[in-house]
Amino acid sequence: MRARTAAATALLAALAATACTPGGSDRDDTADTSEPGPEQRLTVLAAASLTETFTELARELEAERPGVEVTLAFDSSATLAQQALEGAPADLLATADTRTIESAADALAAAPEVFATNTLVLVVPAGNPAGIESVDDLAGATFVTCVETAPCGASWAAIADEQDVEAEPASLEVDVKAVLARVVADEVDAGVVYATDAVAAGDAVETLDLPGAEQQVTSYALGLLAQSSRPGLAQDFADLVLGETGQRVLTDAGFGPP
Repeated sequence: MRARTAAATALLAALAATACTPGGSDRDDTADTSEPGPEQRLTVLAAASLTETFTELARELEAERPGVEVTLAFDSSATLAQQALEGAPADLLATADTRTIESAADALAAAPEVFATNTLVLVVPAGNPAGIESVDDLAGATFVTCVETAPCGASWAAIADEQDVEAEPASLEVDVKAVLARVVADEVDAGVVYATDAVAAGDAVETLDLPGAEQQVTSYALGLLAQSSRPGLAQDFADLVLGETGQRVLTDAGFGPP
């Protein structure tokens, strides 16, 4: 099976409809079947900046567990935390900061665990057409950041305040991948993203350090959801993320250690 990804809202609406369909199974979630039954479908809500790494790890779990199908819903951490609190039919929540996952504590089956860290950088389109060399140049440029309810936006707000950055972003995007997409498409002069997103974009962007970013390290955390109907399978994925394979994949993508 191949890991599936989708926009969180549409995906969870579809899963909710499926959950209302009669005919669910009581078999153990470790069973090996040619087609995944409900007990072998794992749904993970994950911060947008985890897109590449969690997709790779989902495929790793599917390879290790024939018959298992992992569905990944990527969005802003704040959006996903709210969906978890509202009882979204999912099994695991992974956010880009501890504050957000703690806000969803009522939806968690156990205390969350930190599994990686990240920092913000400034990216510009390949070739740097606006000639941006530092945050000082943002005053005369068009740049975008995340909304402050997203961890990436909250971190940028703290950095901008500490570094006395007075330039205002042209827009506030829903998550870091939306910021990156606008930079890659050369729609803006610059964007504030995570270091890992800059790595994922490759030659499509150029990266500049953000002064003060090292003081705003964000810690990624994951937790099993209380509404999960397959907690054993959810724990398997959590163990994969926290284990040697998961940590290698995260490190290769540019994440820091927990």
